[in-house]
Amino acid sequence: MRTVAYLVIVLSTVFLISGCAGRSRLEENYGASVKLSTFNQILDPDAEKKLEPVTGMDGIAAQISIERYRKSFEQPAKNSQYIFNMGALGGNQDSQN
Repeated sequence: MRTVAYLVIVLSTVFLISGCAGRSRLEENYGASVKLSTFNQILDPDAEKKLEPVTGMDGIAAQISIERYRKSFEQPAKNSQYIFNMGALGGNQDSQN
């Protein structure tokens, strides 16, 4: 009787483990959404094969945008300071001591 019980336990364990051994649907399509969204963001996939210069912006507008871009690196970034008073309600606690 014990051998039958052990056999049933071993076989059920083998069947339970083998059910998880296959590839899931998630694993088959893993990364497909990222690849698809990257591909959809490309305006012209054959752009690297074309040797013509890019047109669409006149020289004055391009020069102004380049100057603004270069000036953006000259100014230091402003540091924002945030002050949080924790536990102090209604006044300065240093003056009470």
